[in-house]
Amino acid sequence: MNKKTILFVFAIGLFSLHAHAQELNSRVTVLSNKVGTAIDKKVFNTLQNQLTNFLNTRKWTGETYRVNEKIDCSFIISIESVVEPNVYKATLSIQAARPVFNATYKSALINFQEPDFLFKYVEFQPIEFNDTRVQGTEASIGNLTAVFAFYAYTIIGMDNDSFSPKAGETNFSKAQNIVTNAPEGKGISGWRVFDGLRNRYWLNENLINSRYNIIHDVIYTYYRSGLDKLYDNEAEARSNILQALIQLNAFNKENPNTMILQFFMQGRAQEIIGIFKNAMPPEKARVIEIASEIDIVNAAKYKQELQ
Repeated sequence: MNKKTILFVFAIGLFSLHAHAQELNSRVTVLSNKVGTAIDKKVFNTLQNQLTNFLNTRKWTGETYRVNEKIDCSFIISIESVVEPNVYKATLSIQAARPVFNATYKSALINFQEPDFLFKYVEFQPIEFNDTRVQGTEASIGNLTAVFAFYAYTIIGMDNDSFSPKAGETNFSKAQNIVTNAPEGKGISGWRVFDGLRNRYWLNENLINSRYNIIHDVIYTYYRSGLDKLYDNEAEARSNILQALIQLNAFNKENPNTMILQFFMQGRAQEIIGIFKNAMPPEKARVIEIASEIDIVNAAKYKQELQ
């Protein structure tokens, strides 16, 4: 069953919503409290509105989405400094979530922060993106749209993977095209193998690397065979989620220190604890053992709250 069918079942009460829509329901926030009063802050409001429109009105795929199928996501740009006129250094936070069957709860697909995001923006200049001409007319201008387009495709790919096995492949390939043709210039980072171990390059590499195909099985099992079944069969759902964690642990032992493991587990601890809070002691013990290995930073939390 593909995502469109599943979501239709989820939202059968919204059957009247036949209007076709773009894929994303994005909210962009630009924070500028660290920038002095010498700059007219109105420019950041304009940027915020233009980026929101860019993400929400562009058609990113060939798929048709109903209004109730749009993917909820948010982007927070925190301006750190003005490098030169119209050029800004910022941190960028990206979050996306998908609904859980028969619940008001939404589970995170992405919860990630980029510490070094350099871009150029001239107020009211059109924000556009061309898949075949990623760089644009100027590197720092192209970097703004390239980064947001990259995450748009990655979010859609993760969402598709969570509803159908390896269904995000086309979207990850489009994100790869952006990585391959990404802008280069002074201060621009995150697109290249030598830009660190936790960046756009490595995220995409891990998602398209055929050696890491098990990751896509983990995503599908965790969400579709796990979270979505909690309402109908809690024991089976927990068992499937545990199996996904076991697969993830085996993957980590064969491929230590990959970005995709940290990317998947980021902000996941409290959700896992909530799922297994009422499990039987043997299952809790197994979760503590596995989760503590793949999410070391939260090992104490798993032990404290699940023992």
